[in-house]
Amino acid sequence: MTFAPEPLDPDDDRPPYEQVARSLGAAIRTRKLAPGERLPSHKMLTDHYGFARATIQRALRDLEDEGLVVSRKGSGVFVRNRTERPAGLRPYVEQAFASRNVTIDFAGFSSETLHGALQEPLDKIRVGRLTPSSIRIRILVPDMGVPQAAPVRRNDCGDDPRLRARMHDIMVGYTRSISDAISELSHLGLVQESNVDVRVHSGTQFFKLYVINNADVFFGYYPIRPNKVVAQGETVEIYDLVGKDTILFHYSLNDGDSSSGAQQVEQARMWFESVWETIGRDANAEAS
Repeated sequence: MTFAPEPLDPDDDRPPYEQVARSLGAAIRTRKLAPGERLPSHKMLTDHYGFARATIQRALRDLEDEGLVVSRKGSGVFVRNRTERPAGLRPYVEQAFASRNVTIDFAGFSSETLHGALQEPLDKIRVGRLTPSSIRIRILVPDMGVPQAAPVRRNDCGDDPRLRARMHDIMVGYTRSISDAISELSHLGLVQESNVDVRVHSGTQFFKLYVINNADVFFGYYPIRPNKVVAQGETVEIYDLVGKDTILFHYSLNDGDSSSGAQQVEQARMWFESVWETIGRDANAEAS
């Protein structure tokens, strides 16, 4: 066994089993532990982390519940072979901020999920537990100043400027909050260089896409569902794009140059760049 887990952060106040699960999970996500590889034995993990066997067992159960490992009776615990599976975004975002230079490209409907995923790593930067030198985030969202395929009125599928104004305000709220939080890190001297750019395009965004550190991609679809919202003081029944619980599929360059995962990353980067550089327009210019 050549794999050696990284030591835990002595200032981490999470329960020991969560710290161990996070450490091993990071090794799996970054392919330090490859698909199909056997994890170190319970004794080796106990000796390394300095926690009781019960703590290690709880951590491994959490990893199994997360779908990262599988336990084989009499053989040990192994990293799952299936890499292109529904995945959680937050752990990968946090892992990305352990890099010196952080880049995140997002294309979607409102950036609400991105906003939520950024909170924990940004808090860790504030207390000095993560120390990236640069952060660059690009956000690509639809232009709600023009009619969209959704959201629309439910009764006739018609465009409603009130719905677009409501969605515009939601988008601005999340993107401005992300921008302000990243800028604050620079002003405090915690990050040497930071930049958050927001561009809009005229098409309806039917999927969400994250490209993290140009190496990992998360992709998921927005289903259209009936919804009821308040727009300018009036309750309106609509067909809405629903993305909060969207299943995200993960693809990585670490899967290997010839794998479908690596090809997905390459194509996602190409798609984002093509839209960003052609029909994408500066959001601030649009608002002025």
